[in-house]
Amino acid sequence: MKEEIIKLVNEEEQNLKDIFARVDENDFYNSKKVMDAFHKYKISESHFNKTTGYGYNDIGRDAIEQVFSYVLDAPAALVRTQFISGSHALTVCLFALLRPNDTLLSITGLPYDTLHEVIGIKENSSSLASYGINYKQIDLVDNDFDIETIKKVLKEDKIKVIEIQRSKGYSTRKSITIDKIEKVIREIRKISQDVIIMVDNCYCEFVEELTPLSVGADIIVGSLIKNLGGGIASNGGYIAGRKDLVALAAERLTLPGEGKEVGPSLGLNKELLQGLYFAPSVVASALKTAILTAKVMDRLGYDVEPKYDEVRADIVQNITFKNRDKLIKYCGGIQRGSAIDAYAIPLPSYIPGYDDDVIMASGSFIQGSSIELSCDGPLREPYIAFQQGSLTYEYGKIGLITALSYMEEECIKEKK
Repeated sequence: MKEEIIKLVNEEEQNLKDIFARVDENDFYNSKKVMDAFHKYKISESHFNKTTGYGYNDIGRDAIEQVFSYVLDAPAALVRTQFISGSHALTVCLFALLRPNDTLLSITGLPYDTLHEVIGIKENSSSLASYGINYKQIDLVDNDFDIETIKKVLKEDKIKVIEIQRSKGYSTRKSITIDKIEKVIREIRKISQDVIIMVDNCYCEFVEELTPLSVGADIIVGSLIKNLGGGIASNGGYIAGRKDLVALAAERLTLPGEGKEVGPSLGLNKELLQGLYFAPSVVASALKTAILTAKVMDRLGYDVEPKYDEVRADIVQNITFKNRDKLIKYCGGIQRGSAIDAYAIPLPSYIPGYDDDVIMASGSFIQGSSIELSCDGPLREPYIAFQQGSLTYEYGKIGLITALSYMEEECIKEKK
């Protein structure tokens, strides 16, 4: 790590004390909520016990779902290690809620790349479209919901499910805060009480005090190798919300007639509970790392989103490099500043579900864990790095300093 870069980062860190204090307040609120849930459902060592096979009578699994329900302000929750990713949990939820001739409406524009073949935006014989499910899309306007168009479509078409993707994915738009979700739900309910409002909550848990379910959403979906896993859960995801909708999702994940009653925990209950226990603090560390990164990179002349002092909806920090090589070098620096595989050099490559080659730095204990410090981005203009995570703020700060030092070192080599 270069001394001049350490000095620069330390200088900018001193200007963030008030903002960090607000992050700490949010951390305390959510930590208290998790502790209350553990106490309410009398979590004990017996809940760590392992089940195999069908997973009948898994008291630990059932207690975990009660705890998650409380934390997420949900009537019910499905929390399973059988979900392999957030995209898988979203897919299960969509297939559970939609039937042939139904219509899915996205009101946050184009969803994640990994959902394009799920929906049928990109052709796939197993997509929703292949089952006769329709898809419509309304783009955001100035980073906010196009409420008038949403109301018009709801009046003219029979919409079964409205999908809201809170985090930006690989796009340049802003992520969606709870206050904006509350406002759009209020307007939707003026037109329709029946439409199901589903929120993709990935990357957003514990960033704010409220959840989408607190302000009227019907069902939310997320991954356990992001925020709520606390860097300890080795895989899994959740679907939480209305009991009838969660029951449908459970029967899609397992099988009709058995739903939530089956699915062995395979000895992972302790991981899920301990991950949730640490999650508020880990999310606070990820937020502080993102805020510090925004402050430093802004000073160095890069476009960042969000700015260091903006209200945040998720843990993702955009850095626009406008240069292919700089994006690759920065990701290489994040890899070098990681604990695992720090010696490896990330190279752009094809990743299933994405149209462009992707550069991805993730020196993580858990493969693909976005709550650990990672940085990635598609190799397309304007060459944006999407940085997220850090299990502790100190490691995040080290990662940032290392990334900038590595970029400078590589640029010097090129000049020589």
